[in-house]
Amino acid sequence: MLRSPLSLLRSTLPARREARRMLLGTLLSTVARGLTLPFLFVYLNEVRGLSATTVSFAVGWMGVLTLLLAPIGGTLIDRFGARKVLLPGFLIEAVGTGSIALVTEPWHAVLSMTGVALGGAVLWSAGSTVMTSLTSEGERQKTFGLNFTLINLGIGIGGLVSGFIVDTARPGTFELVYLLSGIGNLVPMFILLSMPHVGHRIAKEEEVKESGGYLTVLRDRPFRRLIVLSLVLSVCGYAQMEIGFTAFATKVSDVTPGVIGASFAANSLTIVTVQLFVLRWLEGKSRALGLAGTGLLFTASWVVLGATGLSAPATTVAMAGVLACMVIFSLGETMMSPVMPALTNALAKPELRGRYNAMGSMVFGVSGIVGPVTAGPLIGNGHGGVWVALVIGGSLLASLLAVSLRRLLSDEQDGRRAQDSSPEGLATVGA
Repeated sequence: MLRSPLSLLRSTLPARREARRMLLGTLLSTVARGLTLPFLFVYLNEVRGLSATTVSFAVGWMGVLTLLLAPIGGTLIDRFGARKVLLPGFLIEAVGTGSIALVTEPWHAVLSMTGVALGGAVLWSAGSTVMTSLTSEGERQKTFGLNFTLINLGIGIGGLVSGFIVDTARPGTFELVYLLSGIGNLVPMFILLSMPHVGHRIAKEEEVKESGGYLTVLRDRPFRRLIVLSLVLSVCGYAQMEIGFTAFATKVSDVTPGVIGASFAANSLTIVTVQLFVLRWLEGKSRALGLAGTGLLFTASWVVLGATGLSAPATTVAMAGVLACMVIFSLGETMMSPVMPALTNALAKPELRGRYNAMGSMVFGVSGIVGPVTAGPLIGNGHGGVWVALVIGGSLLASLLAVSLRRLLSDEQDGRRAQDSSPEGLATVGA
């Protein structure tokens, strides 16, 4: 029997009020994030006059810093608690995002990306650690999925609003949305400040010291396989959104910034519409095979986008293809978003949870380097077909890796057995 969206939402909400407030912070901050997400390449390339290669390498530099800082953040989370990592992270990222409004030279872009990376490098791992501590094992996959839904709802709202504001002939419109985005990134910081008992260290200091650190994490064979899979999916997926997808759509498919904004909105709308139903469908099913399905859907999305390059520039067919690409891609995201963090934390040892989540976030650092520095130069120099072939091949490889991961997981880790509904770590409210 089909359940109504409202009924599904109620069954998906975590039991604890603190977790629900963190989800609210996610929604509000990502509305601000959505104001700028679709337009970084357009803004820096077409408004500020930076070359496609310069923009790609500035974003790639952000990925380098994220990669270098993420493991340090994981260690700090385990030793001092996520709260002491999150609060300064929110502030620094907000300053970095707002400063993009002032970019006029290449070195300005590098400086702004540095600020975004310094703050943002620790937010994913610290936030995931906090949310894990505030939810039970049985709630966790649904909560991560709901968090992703809210992220996309916020991005969709922000993207629609900025689509009516920004104008490449008026640089001040882009400056406005970047300043608003920076201010909006402070919202979750104030929410966390209002909950002084949330985000403290879980494990005792002696447990952390005796844990073996990252060597123990790297000896975990299923987790190593998961990290490789996550890296391939990210390089051929999320890392292509701001540069690869946008550059191909503008340079090859020849669509307008308005179409790009609409495609991001369509992506978010699809996720918001179907995510709760996907969460219900995923219950009790193999997480590894869910990730295999993600790879196949990413493959289909890039095939559709590549086909737009074969049509006449700026035709209705090209515009429809760009939109369809993002809709298909979003279906893969609805499977990946709840499964990946839930599986990471199912494999994690409690005293090393910060490091496990940091390793997961390092994937975004690596993909943030590889994706932009390959996509920008390839597409900018007329090799869009090569770029499409690479992301299609990588997405198919990810599906194969996911199938191989399944045999390394227990039924509980793979989500094929009912989870214990008792909250983890309720004796110490923190992370």
